[in-house]
Amino acid sequence: MSQLFGRYGLPLDVKYCKKCTINNQRPSASIAYKNTKDESKRSISFGDDGICEACKWAEIKKDINWEDRKKELETLCNKYRRDDGRYDVLVPGSGGKDSVRAAHELKYNYGMNPLLVTWPPQLMTEMGRRNMDAWLDSGFACYTVTPNQKLHRLLSRLSFENLCHPFQPFTLGQNHAPMYLSTLLDIPLVMYGENGAEYGENIKQNEKPTHDESYYSSNAGLDELFLGGVSVQEIINKYDFSLADLKPYLPVNPYDIERTGTQMHFLGYYLKWHPQEEYYYSVENTDFLPNNARTEGSYSKYSSIDDKFDWLNLYTTHIKFGIGRATYDSAQEVRNGDITREEGISLIRRFDGEYPTLYLEDCCNYMGITVERFDEVIEEFRTPHLWEKDESGQWRLKYPIWEGR
Repeated sequence: MSQLFGRYGLPLDVKYCKKCTINNQRPSASIAYKNTKDESKRSISFGDDGICEACKWAEIKKDINWEDRKKELETLCNKYRRDDGRYDVLVPGSGGKDSVRAAHELKYNYGMNPLLVTWPPQLMTEMGRRNMDAWLDSGFACYTVTPNQKLHRLLSRLSFENLCHPFQPFTLGQNHAPMYLSTLLDIPLVMYGENGAEYGENIKQNEKPTHDESYYSSNAGLDELFLGGVSVQEIINKYDFSLADLKPYLPVNPYDIERTGTQMHFLGYYLKWHPQEEYYYSVENTDFLPNNARTEGSYSKYSSIDDKFDWLNLYTTHIKFGIGRATYDSAQEVRNGDITREEGISLIRRFDGEYPTLYLEDCCNYMGITVERFDEVIEEFRTPHLWEKDESGQWRLKYPIWEGR
């Protein structure tokens, strides 16, 4: 039998969805504290009709009774709303459009008392800081969980060199720190904006309002928990950090989750979520602003603009999976009817996979590596079944979407 799967467990036979612009190399979200270098990933599933899971879910959403879902949200808020002036819901975020919508909606349309929880970007952009300030100015208080920066720099480097995933320290804190605060502050309800499962996870994950506890809670031992591809026990022993330093990155103890009754909900389950509409909502209600120019690797100006490491992260996905920022942006816009598939393909051909020049030096300095070292790691993780060199010796995708696949 011929080999079917290549690096990262991805299908060797590259296919593109017939409705949007995503390919079958897109990995599903995995449990971050289990990520290791040799981990195989579940990729987005295509049906016999050549349509991806995300497009199928977009069609299902059209038949959802959103008025009924709003009633479910009202019932949820009635259950957790406090009448003594205390905070009754945590909203994680750093001033991006989705968390801005979630907090504003809950406070001003559902009478909740939200407390914002921010796990700061590794390197906040100027526009990110401006939008974060605008969010607070619109009427919110915020707890900021700032990790040990010596440790954060180390984890950023380890995540990049071991996983080619420089964004992982942010993801870990974003997933775990709010849940940890929930147990400390006795605020059981934690509300995120959109459910990332909409973009290519198992459809069943979209059929419920909550996230599985396994993504943010575990009682595994320190040698079974991994940060940057290295066990927590090794980080403590080798790099001389304490468990207290590492605590915000780690999954919460299930006992504490049960004691508090903590639950992670997605507002996108209750309200019809449309990224472009969330942008408009944020502009109208909190003075959110987009960048004054398109972001490298794409054509958009308002998505993932608060952290300089986002630029690197979405370049690494292009190297590993053949999917860059323009592919991610265009795929969801095609599904939502904002652009056509043909327009998306043209945008991908023009912008996808641009070298992240703008913030590269800043991010390398933060990680304590040179730009030359960055390029070396990139080549170590380039996926062989996706890439080849052309006649001039430049890397090119073997199976680009504009060649009719």
